[in-house]
Amino acid sequence: MGADRFSTAVRLKAIGQQAQSRVYRAAARRPVGRNKLTGRAALLALVLCALVVALAYPMRQYIAQRSDIADQRRAAQRTKEKVELLREEKARWQDPDYVRAQARERLHYVLPGETGYEVAGPVPTAAAGPGVRGGATDQAAAHRPWYDNLWDGVDQSDAVSAAGPIRH
Repeated sequence: MGADRFSTAVRLKAIGQQAQSRVYRAAARRPVGRNKLTGRAALLALVLCALVVALAYPMRQYIAQRSDIADQRRAAQRTKEKVELLREEKARWQDPDYVRAQARERLHYVLPGETGYEVAGPVPTAAAGPGVRGGATDQAAAHRPWYDNLWDGVDQSDAVSAAGPIRH
């Protein structure tokens, strides 16, 4: 037997060359600027976009709620501080000496056996008109007893009504 002209190695080599030439011809027929986006990549991009859209609103709500919670905590802290101040003030009012001091200062009370004095300030001028006070008189009114200010207001309104109706 001589050399078999169609040995297995020769046949495999010929098949390989044919396959190679087919691949080169198919590659030459493809357009050069072919889009590299495959179907799987497009599906992945679509799923990612859907996730972003689906999670955007809940994330915004979550962030807004966290902000509201922080605001409520700050408000609660301010309220606790205010409650503490009110408790301190309530404790001060439980002290009889503090109550006496406040009555003397605010209501001009005097204790039994004491003599109360009131210093009269300057009388408002009639040029200012009834019901109108000057700056110094307003300051003096702030230091007068409340009942004096009350009667002064009644007197002034009586003076206005006695003057007659206001005509335009």
